[in-house]
Amino acid sequence: MKYVRFCSPDGHVGRGILSGQEIEELEGDIFSQYRLIGRKYGLREAKLLPPCEPGKIVGVGANYKSHLSSKHMDPPSCPRLFIKPGSSVIGPDDRIICPDPAHTIHFEGELAVVMGKRCSKVPEEKALDHVFGYTCINDVTDRTMLEEDGQWTRGKGADTFAPLGPVIADGIDGGNLILETRVQGQVRQHMSTSDLYFPIPYLISFISTYMTLYPGDMIATGSPVGMGPLKVGETVEVEIQGIGILKNKMTVKELFQAFESVTGEKEENENAETTDPETNASTDNAETETTEASEDAEE
Repeated sequence: MKYVRFCSPDGHVGRGILSGQEIEELEGDIFSQYRLIGRKYGLREAKLLPPCEPGKIVGVGANYKSHLSSKHMDPPSCPRLFIKPGSSVIGPDDRIICPDPAHTIHFEGELAVVMGKRCSKVPEEKALDHVFGYTCINDVTDRTMLEEDGQWTRGKGADTFAPLGPVIADGIDGGNLILETRVQGQVRQHMSTSDLYFPIPYLISFISTYMTLYPGDMIATGSPVGMGPLKVGETVEVEIQGIGILKNKMTVKELFQAFESVTGEKEENENAETTDPETNASTDNAETETTEASEDAEE
C-alpha cells in the first residue's frame, strides 16, 4: 500500500491510502492501528504533504559501491552517519530555499527507510521486521557550508533541505529498487539500491546499536554516483521504483519571502507538470538524457 499525508481543499490535514487517483482517509496511527473512515479525496484536489513527520533522519554518506569506485575512495570501515533534523523536512512540490545564491547547493537523490517499530540494538537478521516502508528523499546539501564548517550539521540540516515523499510504500524490496534523479528533465542519477555498500539490514542494526530509532524515524541510505549542483529556478525529481516521483523547485529565500508578502500566500507551482505518484509517471514529455554531474568526494 501507499500511505500519504494530505491537506484537503478546506484545510483539513489527514492521512490516507492512495489508490490510483484517489485518497481514502484513515483514522488512527499508521504505525500501530488505524481504520479507513470512508471519506475520499481526488488526488488533484488534495495537496500531498510529507508522508510522515520524522523525529530524526539519520543520513549515511559514501554508501554506493559505484560512487566509491568512481572517486577511487577506499570503502569506509563503518557507515558514516549524520543527522538531518525534522525541521528540514518539506513535502512534494514544496520549494527548496537556497540560503545564499552565492553558495553551491547539491541535490542527492536517495531511498529513505521509514521505521515502524521502536528499534534498539537490533540484530541484522531481525532488522527488516522493524521497517514500515520506504519513501524518496532528496538530501539537499550546501557544499559551501560544509567547507566553511568542516562538518555536516548546518550544510545538511538547513530548513527545506529534506524533501520527502510522495508516499510511504510498503511491500517492496528496498534492497533492489531503481532510483533515478532528474534536473530539468535530464537524468543525473540512475542506479539500483542493490549497489548499496552497507545494505539496509546492516544500517538498521548498526545505527540502532548507538541510537534508538522510533516509529516514523528515517534512514537516508546514501546517494549514488551523479549527485551534483542545483541552480536557483531548477526543478529536481527523485523517482524510485514502486514509490513514485518527488519533485521540488529551488528558489532564493529573499524572492520567496517577497512573493509571500505581496500575495499573502505561498507560491504555487502552477506551470509545473502534474506528477502521478501511483504510476510513477509525469505528464510532461521532457527529454531525459544522461548527463555527467560533478560530485562531492566525501559522499
